[in-house]
Amino acid sequence: MGVFWNLLARPAIALQDSEKAHSRGMFALKMAQAFPPMRLLMKLLWRPKQTPCEFLEWNLANPLGLAAGMDKKAENVMAWESLGFGFIEVGGFTATAQSGNPKPRMFRNSTHKALINRMGFNNPGSAAAADTLSKTMSKRKSRRMKVLANLGRSKNTSNENAPSDYCESLRTLWPYVDGFVINVSSPNTPGLRELQEGNALQNLLDSCIEEEKRCGSGKPVMVKISPDLSNEQLDMVIDCARSAGCAGIIATNTTLERPQPLNRKSESFVEQAGGLSGQPLKQRSTEIIAHIHKRCRGKWPIIGVGGISTAEDAWQKIIHGASCVQLYSALVFKGPSVIRNIVNGLERKLKLNGLSSLDQAIGLALEEEE
Repeated sequence: MGVFWNLLARPAIALQDSEKAHSRGMFALKMAQAFPPMRLLMKLLWRPKQTPCEFLEWNLANPLGLAAGMDKKAENVMAWESLGFGFIEVGGFTATAQSGNPKPRMFRNSTHKALINRMGFNNPGSAAAADTLSKTMSKRKSRRMKVLANLGRSKNTSNENAPSDYCESLRTLWPYVDGFVINVSSPNTPGLRELQEGNALQNLLDSCIEEEKRCGSGKPVMVKISPDLSNEQLDMVIDCARSAGCAGIIATNTTLERPQPLNRKSESFVEQAGGLSGQPLKQRSTEIIAHIHKRCRGKWPIIGVGGISTAEDAWQKIIHGASCVQLYSALVFKGPSVIRNIVNGLERKLKLNGLSSLDQAIGLALEEEE
């Protein structure tokens, strides 16, 4: 199926506007998941072997997740489950529905294996997402694949009022998801990254964690950070999030940094405003994962994301401290077979290194450095 993707599907997608191609892909998945025979076919074609992974007291089928931004409406949960993800992150969701930034706002470049987006949290709002997830829950036979909701701040809400905005979304979505990701690191909502600073972050995380407890407790709250933080800023975020009681951290969101252009088309791409994801982010996100793992002495769970497109990429994130990993851009450039290739490849990595579980691989490279 990888050959089919490279020869037919990917060239067809390359001819389309990035956002339109994304919308059509989401619609195709929605249609496919509506029919049990199609879900079975997806499992037969793409689902990987089980590579069990324990994360946040969850027993996942594998450590590979889908990053936020792909399924902004939470409309394809059963399709992602059929394709074989161990967990997914849907959204980001804001308290009110919003259309996002003006188009065009999504760009891709196959030379850099990278995407740039300035979507601006376009989403149906947390209430509509809750309604969609409620209907999905009634159809799912198994809930082993965990669903995290990515929460953002509405564009028209000030940072001073951000806690109530996030808490409204958390409260609305609480019955229908397994955990939450507090997104303070998207570069596409004005002022949002300022919520990563000092008292603003402490107040926001304290409010969200208290709200989760009031809802019934038991669903982890994590924080998602920018790759553009200095080490000093990163340490502040780590200490603040841990003291607030965050269950873990996602490293990292998209970056404002840009690779060197390689040709005229590449130059046009890197000049686009927005957050960049994909291959150029790989090294920096791994460095941040290693920094967090060292500072927390391996005691705080990390989800690693940024530039993962092969089993080796995922393995590097894990041996530098990630408990689980996520992908996004690789789905665009490689298609759904990348899920099976990465998970099955990780299983082979374990055997080659004489390990019996993924837990034994977490931070292995850092232990060897010592």
